[in-house]
Amino acid sequence: MTDVVCGIHSVEHELQAGGRQPRELCYVLPLSPRVQGLVSQAHLAGLPVREICKQDLDALVGTAHHQGVALVVEPFIFASWQQLIDLCRQRGAGNNLVLFLDSITDPRNFGAILRSADAAGCRGVIIAKDRSCPVTGVVHKASSGALAHLPVCRVTNLGRAMADLKKEGFWVYGLAAEGSISLYRQDLRGDIALVVGCEGKGLRPQIRKACDALLAIPMAGNVSSLNVSVASSVALFEAVRQRSRG
Repeated sequence: MTDVVCGIHSVEHELQAGGRQPRELCYVLPLSPRVQGLVSQAHLAGLPVREICKQDLDALVGTAHHQGVALVVEPFIFASWQQLIDLCRQRGAGNNLVLFLDSITDPRNFGAILRSADAAGCRGVIIAKDRSCPVTGVVHKASSGALAHLPVCRVTNLGRAMADLKKEGFWVYGLAAEGSISLYRQDLRGDIALVVGCEGKGLRPQIRKACDALLAIPMAGNVSSLNVSVASSVALFEAVRQRSRG
């Protein structure tokens, strides 16, 4: 089995990260300068390179939005729960930020959230084995290369994983429109886990109960909520802002 990564940024990051073994680079004509650079890089690395028609590339990646290039790689490997715990312990207490995703099913939202999580310096992202979007080519492209660097852990029981992190000294905060505490008033320094819920319904009841508190993003306009990827980014970078002030 193999995965397909498409889009210039994602292919660049996969080639540079040196993680999953690349199998083949596919491209369509005409070549843009950046795709030509990827083709040259692949040739230098001894990686098989193949020119195909646009229709075949569309079928290979499952979307027409591939920027004319795709990389066939080994299947995506999720980080184990113990690997994520060990990584947090290695970084030291008080220095960790992680993100839980509860039932995120849209691949573009999933990829965009991963991109923000990587940019915010998250130690990792945790998803459930059920009710979660699989890692697809669309997710890779939307993550803009973040999946090549960011540990993603898939667990059987999200609530149990949240409880395990609490035992490690983490505070766990859920994002909810009806949260009783403003995101901007909560101390988000130290070892923190943020939890965001699915598009439309938000956090499931059992996940809400497992949180130490529910935080709301203040809304000044007429709409009542934000897209989940936008809300995730707002919360993550509020944590970054607070941590940068010491």
